[in-house]
Amino acid sequence: MQRWYYRKMIFSRLSKNPFLVIISIFVLIVLFSFLSLVLLRNRFFNLFVGKIPKNVSENIKIEKFASVEDFKKYISEARETQSYSFRGFGMANLEIAEPALDSGMPLIKEAPERVSETNVQVKGIDEPDIVKTNGRSIFFSQNLPFYTAPIFLEQSDSRFMPQINASETKIIKGFPPSDLVKDSAIAKSGNLLLANNSLIIFSEADNFIYGYDVSDPKNPREKWKFEIDNRNYLVSSRLTNNKIYVIVSQSLNEASPCPLPFSSDAKGVIIPCTDIYHPINPVPVDQTYTIFSLNPSNGKLENKISFVGSSGQSVFYMSKNFIYITYPYNENLSSLYYNFFKDKASDLIPEETLISLKNLESYKISENAKMVEVQIILEKLFSSLSVDERKRVENEINNRSNDYLKDYVRDYQKSGIVKISNAHLDIDRVGSIPGTPLNQFSLDEYQSSLRIAVTISSNLFGFSQTESANDVYVLDKNLGITGEVLDLGLSERIYSVRFIEDKGYVVTFKQVDPFYVIDLANPNNPEKVGELKIPGFSSYLHPITKDKILGVGREDANVKLSLFDVGNPKNPKEVSKYSLDEYWTDVSTTHHAFLLDDKHEIFFLPAGTSGYIFGYQGNELKLLKVVSDVSAQRALFINDYLYVIGNTKISVLDENTWNEVNSLTF
Repeated sequence: MQRWYYRKMIFSRLSKNPFLVIISIFVLIVLFSFLSLVLLRNRFFNLFVGKIPKNVSENIKIEKFASVEDFKKYISEARETQSYSFRGFGMANLEIAEPALDSGMPLIKEAPERVSETNVQVKGIDEPDIVKTNGRSIFFSQNLPFYTAPIFLEQSDSRFMPQINASETKIIKGFPPSDLVKDSAIAKSGNLLLANNSLIIFSEADNFIYGYDVSDPKNPREKWKFEIDNRNYLVSSRLTNNKIYVIVSQSLNEASPCPLPFSSDAKGVIIPCTDIYHPINPVPVDQTYTIFSLNPSNGKLENKISFVGSSGQSVFYMSKNFIYITYPYNENLSSLYYNFFKDKASDLIPEETLISLKNLESYKISENAKMVEVQIILEKLFSSLSVDERKRVENEINNRSNDYLKDYVRDYQKSGIVKISNAHLDIDRVGSIPGTPLNQFSLDEYQSSLRIAVTISSNLFGFSQTESANDVYVLDKNLGITGEVLDLGLSERIYSVRFIEDKGYVVTFKQVDPFYVIDLANPNNPEKVGELKIPGFSSYLHPITKDKILGVGREDANVKLSLFDVGNPKNPKEVSKYSLDEYWTDVSTTHHAFLLDDKHEIFFLPAGTSGYIFGYQGNELKLLKVVSDVSAQRALFINDYLYVIGNTKISVLDENTWNEVNSLTF
């Protein structure tokens, strides 16, 4: 009642005084405008440079170039950092953690109940590969070189024929296996994706992306094509949320740095320099990278984002909602020199040299320029010493720096992390961790936490360090570090990583193969709980069951398979081991070559020119079948039939008996 009385009194006074009404409206408009500006400013800041966690440096910020001239200036400054800094953005791998789309094929009688998918980092992810299936048809991209004449003939000789590539994508009726036959072929080859009734072919021969309607396998029809400009290299692609994500790179042209990543309707599409991101601190760059999304139904361009980088220096990982990009850099190396001499070697240099190093921190010049000054200062010192004294000082510095870097190298050797929303390809957050990750398996998102395994290098500019180290970091959704496990495998480097829910498995190697089990159940307190040392190394880890991890690698000159029992994380065991009389397996370089069929408790891997099928029942690796006459590339299963696919032949095996039931020679 009291509140109602006051409201009535206020409205009564306002109605009798129009001037007071105008003043009140004006005040409300001012307050609303102020709040809107604050909210707009915050949104702009978050979108442009992301939120920076409190536990990382401002140096990780990224921003867009202000102009073409700004881009050219950055290239010039970045070139000079070659000796002092790690490389910046670059392309290594992209990983997408999202279930693949259903095949969308019409339901027909006798449809298979079980159909394998491409082996990927996370179950259900769709990634491009040379083989795809929807359970009825098998799509196989074949690219074989053939030579039709001796190379010693003169080119003018009418008998001379150049190398010819037999490149096509075969469409094979695969089910039922008794009907195994080639239905048709598309005169294009490359990695494949399958979205509903659309077969996507990333053609390396002509730099096009093709979309084919394969609802009628006997008559595939080209629906669309998307041209990548021929100055670009198609790096990778993925399919998620009914979008194709594509990554291309283009070598920098210093005279005209703004990239031309793709063409549309015969008209070049240039990315403006003002739309290209770069780290604020110059890092060596030689490429521009563009990530863009396409509609798989019609090939239309939807969103894009571009950034500068250097070839092969970054790791890309994609979860359900975000793309993570890492790039290595060094943090204020000039301050490393001053702190080292101040804390560990002040007795080796005169006071004025230490003061000169300290003064560099206040100079408003680039880090590159500061490092040039460091070199000048130290060379001036060394040139003033006798030969004997110089050798003594240099040896003392090398020895003392080893101990110093063990404690402080993580403060200077870093990887920046950029988190991009994959809905619109805009920046969400930036962060930083020590060290550098190996590949896409080094990153994993689980329950809003990002887990990253990294190696801390055994050297840093101007210093020698005797031991490398390996760490695992847990980051929250804002990319702030919440937990860490340090110093795995001192003097070694990471060879393989696998994160599975709240556990992590890391293999390091130098002379023996330490297999580490990391408990990640508490993101704020991860810990190493188990360790096992065995000969050889594993370059790929695959979860066979909840408590069994398979390692694929090498020991001496042979392919080595190890079955690890991690049921007791504190006491991991190698319960079975098998040495193949093969030097190499493609699984070491592409996880797509591996296939697991948990119903029959078997796995497949190609090695040499043969396909090997192993069972793992009863904690024992047992070689069940070898298919040696197909030049094996991949395998897939439909119901209880295993299809071993080679360059010139498909062999179909009954998984209950391992007898060959049919084959098709190309």
